[in-house]
Amino acid sequence: METQTLALASEIDFSMWALFARATLTVKLVMAMLMIASFWSWSIIVQKHISYRKARREAAVFDQAFWSGEPLDELFEQIGVDPDGRAQKIFAAGMMEWRRSHRADGGLIAGAQARIDRSMDLAIQKEAEELQKGLPVLATTGSTAPFVGLFGTVWGIMNAFIEIAQQQNTNLAVVAPGIAEALLATGIGLFAAIPAVIFYNKLSADADRIIGGYEAFADEFSTILSRQLDS
Repeated sequence: METQTLALASEIDFSMWALFARATLTVKLVMAMLMIASFWSWSIIVQKHISYRKARREAAVFDQAFWSGEPLDELFEQIGVDPDGRAQKIFAAGMMEWRRSHRADGGLIAGAQARIDRSMDLAIQKEAEELQKGLPVLATTGSTAPFVGLFGTVWGIMNAFIEIAQQQNTNLAVVAPGIAEALLATGIGLFAAIPAVIFYNKLSADADRIIGGYEAFADEFSTILSRQLDS
């Protein structure tokens, strides 16, 4: 009898697709949701990696141009009022407010320094929002996917026990498929969650470093302008 049971169990297809195909509709929906969340997370991870690398490269190139000794007005004329680079946009915001703060007679309107700082802070905030967009999806996937997968597992095991009760048979050929299908949901949940958590932490730290660089630049630029205001 035991040999016959093992023979029947060995004939069961335990491939990923077969387990998915045999699962109940609820478990299938759970697995599909988790796979979509995983693909969505990976698309964000790849997009952010490319975006952050571009931002760092643009910042390095602009930083070199900014500290090259070229007059700031000439540098502003070169990049224009709506440049593509993130660091350049912060510089342009400060320069535009600097120019608006000059009266027709060449004097400065009172409160120029505060307005310049506020303009650059707003520009930094916009760039920060753009850099961090999509990261909450990784955080949500990382925190909820294991529990969604666990729900699928509990549901699948419940149905497996119902099937055992209906057939009044507890041999391996009856029990194994249902349990395996249920556990696959948890496996997919972990497959979605683990990369999401790892890369959320990494990308959040990368974004903070880039934003910190923008804030440091804004402080240095503000200091340069304040010297001209005081001179």
